[in-house]
Amino acid sequence: MPTISMFYGIIIRMYYAPGEHNPPHFHVYYNEYKATVSIDSIEVMQGELPRRQLRLVQAWAELHLDELRADWQLAANGEEPCRIPPLQ
Repeated sequence: MPTISMFYGIIIRMYYAPGEHNPPHFHVYYNEYKATVSIDSIEVMQGELPRRQLRLVQAWAELHLDELRADWQLAANGEEPCRIPPLQ
């Protein structure tokens, strides 16, 4: 599962395999925390993150929504998703 972005100790990854399961989402890792976040709603689908890190992830996702959707299409076609700039 490639890392598509990293910032403030947060790692964002996206699996890629043909027919990747819906809904579109990405995986977030921060220390011992992990969560699956919906691309459409930018809400946690599974797992948990500390409040501050969740807000950072949501702000990043809002800024890069089009890129996340494009990466999801690549991943669903079995292609490696592209890197997305970190939150600065």
